[in-house]
Amino acid sequence: MDTPERDSLPRKRSLRKKFGARNYDENLMDELIEKHLGGAFKKKKQTKEDLEKETETEAMIAISLGFPIDALLEEEIRAGVVRQLGGKEQNDYIVVRNHILARWRSNVEVWLSKGQIKETVSNEYEHLISAAYDFLLYNGYINFGVLLPLTSPMPELTNEGSVIIVGAGLAGLSAAKQLMSFGFKVIVLEGRNRPGGRVYTQKMGKKGQFAAVDLGGSVITGIHANPLGVLARQLSIPLHKVRDNCPLYKPDGAPVDKGIDSNIELIHNKLLDKVMELRKIMGGFANDISLGSVLERLRQLYGVARSTEERQLLDWHLANLEYANAGCLSDLSATFWDQDDPYEMGGDHCFLAGGNWRLIKALCEGVPIFYGKTVNTIRYGHDGIAVIVGEQVFEADMVLCTVPLGVLKKRTIRFEPELPGRKLAAIERMGFGLLNKVAMVFPHVFWGEDLDTFGCLSEHSNKRGEFFLFYGNHTVSGGAALIALVAGEAAQMFENSDPSMLLHRVLSVLRGIYNPKGVDVPDPIQTICTRWGGDPFSYGSYSHVRVQSSGQ
Repeated sequence: MDTPERDSLPRKRSLRKKFGARNYDENLMDELIEKHLGGAFKKKKQTKEDLEKETETEAMIAISLGFPIDALLEEEIRAGVVRQLGGKEQNDYIVVRNHILARWRSNVEVWLSKGQIKETVSNEYEHLISAAYDFLLYNGYINFGVLLPLTSPMPELTNEGSVIIVGAGLAGLSAAKQLMSFGFKVIVLEGRNRPGGRVYTQKMGKKGQFAAVDLGGSVITGIHANPLGVLARQLSIPLHKVRDNCPLYKPDGAPVDKGIDSNIELIHNKLLDKVMELRKIMGGFANDISLGSVLERLRQLYGVARSTEERQLLDWHLANLEYANAGCLSDLSATFWDQDDPYEMGGDHCFLAGGNWRLIKALCEGVPIFYGKTVNTIRYGHDGIAVIVGEQVFEADMVLCTVPLGVLKKRTIRFEPELPGRKLAAIERMGFGLLNKVAMVFPHVFWGEDLDTFGCLSEHSNKRGEFFLFYGNHTVSGGAALIALVAGEAAQMFENSDPSMLLHRVLSVLRGIYNPKGVDVPDPIQTICTRWGGDPFSYGSYSHVRVQSSGQ
């Protein structure tokens, strides 16, 4: 097998990336803009050379936000932002659009108005300003986040419509904030007694040794174009890069040879390359062919990872892939498992100081949320909607249902009339998998202050995801917090396991690694084992494209 090119490989939530050790500061975007564009935008009165330089810089910012350099998004084409595709008008539109994006990115703490753009762009492009601004505003590319006024800053946006949002997770809260800024009347119904959904930061430990630990979503996986990065910037919350060093250990606790580790990682990535090549040659696989079965067939065909240590190392990388997709490889569609890769956010993977709860708390401010409201029925029609919670009925013009796919699969919410068949079929086909955690707070950081992640191999393939990766959250949690991840098949078995036995097993793994180094592993002050699969408000962790389903 040829040696793969590292930069061209699929990296689904890979945690072993080449990072520097310093903290990431989203305000570096300000430095870029200040350096190249100046503190104030003076597009109308610049030299030709200055305009060309500014336009180039703004184009780079737009690219980082997911826009093509010389084309329109499909959504822009459908919105009819230009009268004719191609030609001068489209080119001028792209320049104006990029300018608006860069202008808002230069200060995400305040609402950017259309009038402010007109001050910096020539009047001859007024129709393009309106087209670009309206598209970016209504599609959430500008003026989003936590610092928007709760009354619309633009009188023309005032709307008397009313919306009920079901679910106070990130999706529901973000939508509520945005709709309120557009002038809608909004209430949010949440079944739990807290906001956040699958984002849940728990205070753990004891007096003097508390830590803020994320039991759900915890890593911002790629900071470029990530709206969570914008929220953190608006709130002045520092982000900590997940550092590159991720040592691996054998089941007996001995360190894995770095040479063998690098070789197996290359083999793993090359196998994924071969899957893509084979898929392209064949024009796709049958609907019932899983990624796991193709990978295993290729492994046997090429005769790689034959020794026990090599196979255990390969299993570790496969567990990491299962973690990325919240699903067993045997469940992932060989044809469509990576269909969203082109839309992934690049850049560093980061921890949020103090936990992701800080984002949730800010999004909740000023939003009317009713807790303990488990929705039973949603009735919808041309004359409005009704949301039924036990004996209570909430009425509005519209309803926005943001519950997780796992809840939709369980059909615990009744829709009247029933959802269209195509939606029911898609809900049934799509995969919604598991990631669980053992969160522990210790008296001190025994694993090393300079280590964010380390991993452990498993003797058995069906348990390869059990405690395969550890996060040290001590840099952002305020205490000696350590999280063990459980992915794939192991995450499913974890749901029905006794917590005391799980703690015993994870401590055995840790002591097997550190005791031979002369490092004592103390008993944790507090431990929490998650059960996201059994949670009646999620029934799982996150989605993937399962066998029998497609990228559509």
